[in-house]
Amino acid sequence: MKFKSIFYFLLVIFYLLISNSLSSGAEIIGPQVKLYDNEIHVTASLSLEENHIQELRDGIRKEIRFYIDIFRVWNIWPDEFVLGKSFIRTLKCDPVKKEYIATSRSGSTLIEKRFKLFESMLKWSISINDLKLADIRELEPGAYFVRVTVESKIRKLPPVIGYFVIFLSENEFKIKKDSSFFNIGTVK
Repeated sequence: MKFKSIFYFLLVIFYLLISNSLSSGAEIIGPQVKLYDNEIHVTASLSLEENHIQELRDGIRKEIRFYIDIFRVWNIWPDEFVLGKSFIRTLKCDPVKKEYIATSRSGSTLIEKRFKLFESMLKWSISINDLKLADIRELEPGAYFVRVTVESKIRKLPPVIGYFVIFLSENEFKIKKDSSFFNIGTVK
């Protein structure tokens, strides 16, 4: 009997460890990198799983973090982080009032938008369109790529749970996707 209960306990722990990484149906579309006017512009968007969209429709607040980073490619060494930008998009829906609010925070800039339609709020909040990431003249010649990382935090858990259950993830999902390589200047 004791062995059986220990087995079930370990099975539950194993399920909790792998369920978060297997259940994420979110996907990054892009990133598309364009070089023009001596600037690097990035376009990317997020495709959410239906259960995340339904939670939003039901009034559950979501916080989605976008990290857009440039890396320089090295043959022998690990890729070098050059610079990056991050955004925190917060989505709130009130199903009774039919009110949809999205905010975008980047550094000291805060943008709050109100939408009449849920779909327009979702489209604005999960996409990054033509973001100026860097000036080409400030970068050394070489091969580069852009990495987009998106994570969604789980609703606030009591801190006590984090102390006792250290293997529980704080993210609903965390995904990343790299662009194809592009060259700046003359590559040696």
